[in-house]
Parts: sequence; C-alpha cells; structure tokens
Amino acid sequence: MRRPAPGACGWIALTLCLLCSGFCSIGAAQSLPPDVSSGNSGTPSQTRPNVSDVAQQTNPQARGNITGTVTVQGGGVAVGAQVRLTRDGQPPADVLSNDDGEYSFANQPAGDFRLTVTAEGFETKSFSGTLVAGAAFDVPAIELEVARATTEVRVSETVEEIATEQVKYQEQQRVLGFIPNFYASYVADAAPLNPRQKFELAWKSVTDPVTIVGAGFLAGIYQASDEYGGYGQGAEGYFKRFGAAYGSVFIGTFIDSAVLTSLLKQDPRYFYKGTGTKKSRLMYALANSVMCKGDNKKYQVNYSAIAGSFITSGITFTYTPTSDRSTSLYFQNTLIRIALGSVAGLFQEFVVKGLTPHLKKAPPPQP
Repeated sequence: MRRPAPGACGWIALTLCLLCSGFCSIGAAQSLPPDVSSGNSGTPSQTRPNVSDVAQQTNPQARGNITGTVTVQGGGVAVGAQVRLTRDGQPPADVLSNDDGEYSFANQPAGDFRLTVTAEGFETKSFSGTLVAGAAFDVPAIELEVARATTEVRVSETVEEIATEQVKYQEQQRVLGFIPNFYASYVADAAPLNPRQKFELAWKSVTDPVTIVGAGFLAGIYQASDEYGGYGQGAEGYFKRFGAAYGSVFIGTFIDSAVLTSLLKQDPRYFYKGTGTKKSRLMYALANSVMCKGDNKKYQVNYSAIAGSFITSGITFTYTPTSDRSTSLYFQNTLIRIALGSVAGLFQEFVVKGLTPHLKKAPPPQP
C-alpha cells in the first residue's frame, strides 16, 4: 500500500485535490420475416403468416430492446467487441460495442434469444435470455477473460516488460479525466517495479501540469492567509511560496516513492482491494500510511513512507523562513505527512475509482 507524496500542513488540500463511468448507445437490428407453414396434406401447399409475428408488426409495443455492456478483466470496458444476437429460425444480427463498451439491439420481437460476444485475444462468452413483449432487457455486464493461448504467450515476457506495460496503463488513470492518479494499481498481483521504473513514475508525477498548477494554487492559499509570513507578500512572496510548495512535492515524491523504495525494495503504489467487508477495506486503507507491499509481493512495514516523511520534512525545514521554524513544526509536519497516507488510502479505496473514467483497454495481466 502506498500514497502519493505531497507535503505537510496545508498539503491536505493538495492531496485531496490530486486524489480527487451510463448506458446511452442505440444499436440497429434487422426486421425479421414471419414464419410460414404448409397446408394440409392432399391439398396444395399454402403460406400464411404467423399470428404472433403479425401482432408484433402491427403493435410496436409488442417488441422490446436488448442492451448491455461488455467489460474486461481489471475493470475496463471492451471497445469494438462483436456481439451477435441469434434466435431460433431467424438470421443473426451483429453489432460492435461502442467506446463505453455498450451495445443495443432495438425493436426486437419477444421470445428467447442468445448473445455471443467475441473479441481478439479474449475467450468467447455467451448469454441466453427471454425478452418479454414491450419490455427492455438489460443484460448483466458480460466480462471477457484473456484467452488461454494469449496468456501462454505473455508468460515468455520478462517481469520488467510486464511491469512497463502496467505502468503505461497506470499513467492513463486520471480522476475526473484530468487529475493524475499514477500511484494506484487495480491489478492486485502487479509485477514489481525496478528502480528505473520507480524514478520514471516519480518524474511523470511531479512534471504533470496538474501537479504544478496544484502547487501554484496552494501557494495562493498560503499567500492569502499570510502563512509563512517570512516570505513576505507581493509577487516575490508568492513565488517563494510556490517554490517551497512545489519543492516539497518534488522532494517528497522522489524520496518516498523512488529513492527509498529502490533502496528498501518496496512498492510505492496503492493496491486497490475492492473486495471484502467495508470494515476490512477500511482497516486496509487506514494501514496505508504504515504498511506497503514489498518487491517480493509480501506486505511489510512501510519504512519508505515513514523514513521519507522525516527526511522530506527535514529538507523542507531548511528553506522555511527562520521566523517560522520550530522543532514542534518539524515533528508536526512529519506526523501530518505520515497521517496523509491513511487519508490517501481511504480516498483510493472508496472514492477515486468511481471518479476515474473507464479506460479503452484492460491492464496487462500479472506475471
């Protein structure tokens, strides 16, 4: 378990900011021909329409819609999956899932039906149901699983290659579509990161425009409340506060999430639990400040976050105005940084995933 690494004191506002998908598509279906039956034996064969089909053609309310969503392992949606609708004695109808993984078969006659979902690289899935006249049938989400053959090919990939693919997926995660959420993994058994990947992820995080704008916003709050008065006011005072705020984010991210995690072989990411009782998830999230997953995939004391909080507070203490320095402030900032790990865990476990739009693909499978 791991938290992002903003600073202390007023950093609660920035942390919550940085921490902080729908069925609307309409498909097409084919009009189906009426059934025919032969005449009595010994007389010329005659064709007459099926009574129920005539009723459905003359009464639109006798028809209904079939809708649903195709998902993939890991919580993503399947885009462009082929969904085939088949019914006894009638030709099949095909549609593709849209960008939200949704599909729809409109104006369908009542009766039994079967859906078959196929997508490259995934196992074929099917679903059977019965459409009631004049009603809409909402098919439960159909989750596609990675095809066994594909999984066997991926086994030949190295741990580093798999981790690289998973990090690329993480770097697409943005709360509300724009706030970076790079340090959360929704793959429970994700491949561990090597030191180079940890430093690259830290750099990606601190150079993201939203991170920089967040530091500027925090500096404005400090300026308005005249916090750290030794920096003064005016443009000079603001840029000093901005430098201090961004410096704390920069230093804290690299110390906590790259340097120490590389030396101590610990994973800087928060691993989303998402299952179990609310109490178990609550305790799991709260422990985020003091527990983490090691590169050996076993949970252990989060020495990186704890020691990193003391080190980061010590470094930022050196450029705090002399008039605002105190031993009590140093320990206060350190303890707040540690406690923010629990706050971050709570947001990650219960809030953030629901605010993050579904991605266009699923994360790579674990090694």
